[in-house]
Amino acid sequence: MELRHLRYFSALASELNFSRAAERLHIAQPPLSRQIRQLEEIIGVELVNRDSRPIALTKAGKFFYEQTVQVLSRIDEIQAATQRIGSGQQHWFSIGFVPSTLYGLLPELIKRFRQNNASIEVGFSELITMEQIEALKSGRIDVGFGRLHIDDPDIVCQTIIEEPLVAVFPVGHPLLKKTKVALAQLAAEDFILYPAKPRPSYADQVLKIFAERGLRLAIVKEANEMQTAIGLVAAGVGVALVPESVQGLHRADVVYRPLSNKGVFSPVIMNFRANDHSPALQNFRALVAGIAPMLLRSGNPAAGD
Repeated sequence: MELRHLRYFSALASELNFSRAAERLHIAQPPLSRQIRQLEEIIGVELVNRDSRPIALTKAGKFFYEQTVQVLSRIDEIQAATQRIGSGQQHWFSIGFVPSTLYGLLPELIKRFRQNNASIEVGFSELITMEQIEALKSGRIDVGFGRLHIDDPDIVCQTIIEEPLVAVFPVGHPLLKKTKVALAQLAAEDFILYPAKPRPSYADQVLKIFAERGLRLAIVKEANEMQTAIGLVAAGVGVALVPESVQGLHRADVVYRPLSNKGVFSPVIMNFRANDHSPALQNFRALVAGIAPMLLRSGNPAAGD
């Protein structure tokens, strides 16, 4: 499948007329018809009902059109941004992140960075920590936010904050009678661990926290995503341990409780290339240094993710 197939199909789907679509594309009608047939052969389903008067999209065609519009729109955005960067009008700065960091400090950082650097196009990539290291070395991202410290001479891993962890329970759980819960109490419960893979990850941090206290978890389920884990908690499958800032989700079907144990944290770590002295990265690091302490002093839980 090629980009021209998407553009031709998009024109036909919006016009629902081969002649008008061909005219819009500045091509003859027969080549357009051949391209649409070729697209249907590539996908293996019929996208256009040609027996209808006027022609109509099949159910598959309607779905494909919706996705095509999004893809073409994104391609246009990429092209425009690339032209701005290539002409010197705009610079590119890409940020990698593990999903849990989106509930805390990172959104505020991104907002302020964009406000203060209007000439910089900011990109985002959801990447686990190990993927971030590879992306940094290849130049695909300029900075990453994760929860694991990586020992690599080419990468600087700077701990921004130590975020407290909290327990999450389904509504009505007996331990919710307490204002705080102990790790030993969680170890006696069916436990949901995440992410299941890839490893090492936040899951290994959680296992280490319990192991250091001589506790063994009764893992009933491993989930790949934090949202899935919390959904399983809501369903009564088990309990989980999550970063404090996740409470910002405000779900009505789960309840969070702080831990009575001291010093139970998960770090938020900023990763960047050791040899990167670009002005954009220096500005971003300065912003991080200014915002994190301020939010911590204010008691904003957003500082903890």
